[in-house]
Amino acid sequence: MTESPYLVGLRMAGKKVVVVGGGSVAQRRLPLLISSGADVHVITRSATRAVEAMEGITLSLREYRDGDLEGAWYAIAATDDAEVNATVVAEADSRQIFCVRADVAVEGSAVTPATFSYAGLSVGVLAGGEHRRSAAIRSAIREALQTGLITPKARKAP
Repeated sequence: MTESPYLVGLRMAGKKVVVVGGGSVAQRRLPLLISSGADVHVITRSATRAVEAMEGITLSLREYRDGDLEGAWYAIAATDDAEVNATVVAEADSRQIFCVRADVAVEGSAVTPATFSYAGLSVGVLAGGEHRRSAAIRSAIREALQTGLITPKARKAP
């Protein structure tokens, strides 16, 4: 049987989220986590300037350590070190915390869809691990909404 991800909208306000890594992937993921109201903790040896400048996060410039996921509801392993990412996923699994693994998506317990918001809608697209395909389809849907090809209004059943 083929696994099919279960899409869900998480209410993260006040929930601890741990992002391990401070590079470009974290930089892309952090704004939505911050805007969700999550209690975001970033653990990384080094961070991009944009990550360092972000308000709404707790930034720890250090190595990841076992126990860093204590109390977390959600985690993202987004370092440039496959061994560290695997260790984060293993700790998350042992604590029953959903975890995205940025470098090898199939090894995480969660995946991040390509998303956008429009007219009160939150739209997410997953394409079986094909990130470029997810992004392309997300962009096509956004464009269709923006140009009026499809409407965000509910239609009455015939």
